[in-house]
Amino acid sequence: MSTATSDTEAAEQHSDQAADWRGIAKEDDAVTGTGNLVLAGRSRRLLLDLVRPYRKQAVLTFVLILLDNATKVSMPLFIAYALDHGISAGRQGNWTPLLATVIGFVVVTLLSGLTTFAFLRASGSLSQRVLFDLRVRSFQHTQRLSVSFHEKYTSGKVVTRLTSDIEALQELLEGALNQALSAVISVVTIAALLIWLDPLLASIVLLGFVPLVLVTRWAQRRQRAGYRRTRGAISRVVVQFVESMSGMRAVQAFRREARNDEVLGLEDAKYQKATTAAVRGVGDYVGLSNFIGKLTTVTVLLVGAWQVMEGNLAIGVLAAYLLYLDQFYGPLDELAQVFNSYQSAAAALEKISGVLEEEPAVAEPERPVTLEHASGAVRMDRVAFGYNDTSVLPEFDLTIPAGQVVALVGATGAGKSTMAKLLTRFYDPTGGVITLDGVDLRDLVDAELRRHIVMITQEAYLFSGTIADNIRLGRPEATDAEVAAAAGAVGLDAFVAQLPDGYATDVRTRGGRLSAGQRQLVAFARVFLADPAVIVLDEATSSLDIPGERLVQRALETLLRDRTAVIIAHRLSTVAIADRVLVLDGGRIVEDGAPAELIAGQGRFAGLHAAWRDSLV
Repeated sequence: MSTATSDTEAAEQHSDQAADWRGIAKEDDAVTGTGNLVLAGRSRRLLLDLVRPYRKQAVLTFVLILLDNATKVSMPLFIAYALDHGISAGRQGNWTPLLATVIGFVVVTLLSGLTTFAFLRASGSLSQRVLFDLRVRSFQHTQRLSVSFHEKYTSGKVVTRLTSDIEALQELLEGALNQALSAVISVVTIAALLIWLDPLLASIVLLGFVPLVLVTRWAQRRQRAGYRRTRGAISRVVVQFVESMSGMRAVQAFRREARNDEVLGLEDAKYQKATTAAVRGVGDYVGLSNFIGKLTTVTVLLVGAWQVMEGNLAIGVLAAYLLYLDQFYGPLDELAQVFNSYQSAAAALEKISGVLEEEPAVAEPERPVTLEHASGAVRMDRVAFGYNDTSVLPEFDLTIPAGQVVALVGATGAGKSTMAKLLTRFYDPTGGVITLDGVDLRDLVDAELRRHIVMITQEAYLFSGTIADNIRLGRPEATDAEVAAAAGAVGLDAFVAQLPDGYATDVRTRGGRLSAGQRQLVAFARVFLADPAVIVLDEATSSLDIPGERLVQRALETLLRDRTAVIIAHRLSTVAIADRVLVLDGGRIVEDGAPAELIAGQGRFAGLHAAWRDSLV
């Protein structure tokens, strides 16, 4: 890799990273004001949609939590009855009421344990199913999104959505949400019992509830904004970490370690600051709610004691009342703790739902056309393309007969890669039509289009697994014999024969066990096995040394035989196998002809070829 190329890639990487961070900032800005309602509604719709397939299990869980709540709130009533009736009856020699109370209390305690056990199992199973569906849906949807989405939404953000954001939701669903639901039911039930037991004392409790509601509303608004900042901050941390690890060779080659440490430290400090502020907010809320609760309890104790002394209230009722107050404010404390998880999960769910609402820029056809066997004839009729009102490819026409090999030549930014992306339908043209054997590419379903048109990138990306696994990507149902035949066709079999495990050899992460030329041959074998009608190559030999280039060049000749091919060529040695050369400049085709014809002329390609030939001397 040349220094110039590395500098360009590094610049593009940092540009993408900056755009990514700007995008996160815009997301955070979008959730203020009116956006709060929009995103909150979007998040709720997503959660309800995830739970909908498990309605019966959700109903069962709700019934179990109601039963569990009923057993718990009934316990102080047994204590009140024992104090006011059981003890006095026992003094008179009648132990039946006290014994019945004790037996009833034990039965309710056992039922409480049983319902709690059943509820936790049911809710745990439900939450795991919901989280599983969300992971699968998020991953599948992200894979379906167009290349344009992934070019602006970097891998670090995608990783954050699928890991830390889902983990935040997992924390809520696995425990916090259950606690919150149980707490709300307990508060409502106990409030009704308090009013029934003594309206005067209930009025004191409800009066203390007013400032508690106000404090809760204040904390909710504060925490929601705080946790949105934490989700954005952790996303930036993950982006920096993923990009540093992915580009480790460039990091070490250009001594970027210290600078990366500095950038990650800054972003991590922002995350720490945002998280600390959010946790402090929870502490403020818990402290205020506890103060209000204890103050109310003391007031109830004083007024209740006065009523007992006046003979207006039984001692057992006061005891039950104080026990209920503990159960009443206990769930409120739990809600304060749940509040922390809820705000974090709500912010995470907003981010996830935002990704799930993204639509592919390249849509599947509503009325697809079937193309069983393609010969490979390509036509671009009045095709134009641009980004945001900026023209990249002015309107042009191009016809490529079936079986013709066309080389695209031109300076960086001439439009070669854009033309290749249009032909492979990673983008749709902003004007005109691209056809394969007379069928508009937009009328072919994606699976059929990828069967007929395949792109080989410069990187020749290999996945973790064996050589056979990576070749079989071209046709997953291929037999071992067919895999070996494809490898042999491109000259890979001699190398594989030297490996101890042959085709079962693990290529390691991103094909790290293989050289660049060997990875390219695996990619060629993969395409040979797929047997497409049209092949698009994005400079397949630019990163290879001379021996590697010659090896790949021979394989390329085999691969392209009797197929339509479009080759983006930076090395003019690649052009030798082309039937036709297109020279691009500023998105326009300025020269079109056979290689020998253009070399013999006085045009741009002749000048490029002469300069390349001189460089070899």
